[in-house]
Amino acid sequence: MSDPDALDGLPLPERRQRALGHQGARAAILERLAAGRLPGGILLHGPQGIGKATLAFEIAASILAATGDEDEHRVAEQVAALSHPNLFVLRRRPKDSKGFYTVIRVEDVRELRDSMHRTRGRAGHRVAIIDPIDDANASAANALLKTLEEPPADTTFLLISHRPGRLLPTIKSRCQVLGLRPLADGDVRAVLEADKPGLGTTELDRAVGLAGGRPRRAFETLALGPDSALGALGAWLQAPTRHPASVHLGLADALGAEPQGAEMSFAKEMLDNWMADEARSAASEPANRMRLASANELWDKAHALLEEADSINLDTKQTLVVIFDAIRRHLERFAAAPTEFS
Repeated sequence: MSDPDALDGLPLPERRQRALGHQGARAAILERLAAGRLPGGILLHGPQGIGKATLAFEIAASILAATGDEDEHRVAEQVAALSHPNLFVLRRRPKDSKGFYTVIRVEDVRELRDSMHRTRGRAGHRVAIIDPIDDANASAANALLKTLEEPPADTTFLLISHRPGRLLPTIKSRCQVLGLRPLADGDVRAVLEADKPGLGTTELDRAVGLAGGRPRRAFETLALGPDSALGALGAWLQAPTRHPASVHLGLADALGAEPQGAEMSFAKEMLDNWMADEARSAASEPANRMRLASANELWDKAHALLEEADSINLDTKQTLVVIFDAIRRHLERFAAAPTEFS
């Protein structure tokens, strides 16, 4: 079964064997496995591209090996090939030879449920990975909820989510919820070096710097080329008030040239990260409520402007200029220390 979110030339999550980082989540699950108290549902959530699916398959292999009758090596081979009879994987299905459905459908969930109610193919626990649960439409999410409410015996569902705030509260309440954070730069570098051994130091450093702890984003940056404006945006976000206005005007021109391109998509994420960090920093100063209010207003304004630009085809360059100006005014007003971009 193909992964609709796979990147060309890179191993699928099930083939990676082990995820870097995420020691806390891994230890929490393995502790319950050792105690024989695996929950019926586990929700792994965090930013996209940090290795949640890779960790889910690693955990699945550990569960299948610990509770089954085959050694770890044999189980790992079967997990990598998605051929273990006690492993079930639900992703968006292929629609035709050219692409995938845009959602996980209710019939996909029902097919999974029916498969799990058939006679067991092998002794031991069973694991179902939903990658990601965010792709499930409303009907599919409700069908999955019913299964989580009365899961088959000796079965654990591993749900992956990039946006847990949008999930049904009742789904989250049926799961052990584990939040995963972006990786350390050293772990991102290790992933890149393993999969792209020919990278030069400059290219590697640039990809790690733009990744923000997400190996997937690091791989995606490699396709943007060395002349991408993202590096300049990262430098500007380190200290927006220290640069003349001509710098952010040039950034807006470069980034807004292709509103639907990969570079602009990355720029939006970088702005999101900066504004979120600024809001967290402001929230840590209870005496400065005005700074927090301004940071929240900046977040709302930027998202409204970008959404409006996308929906009615406004000039993206001018939209970015307005956002950059708003960031400068916010910092000038509150004399905030520069927020380190990550």
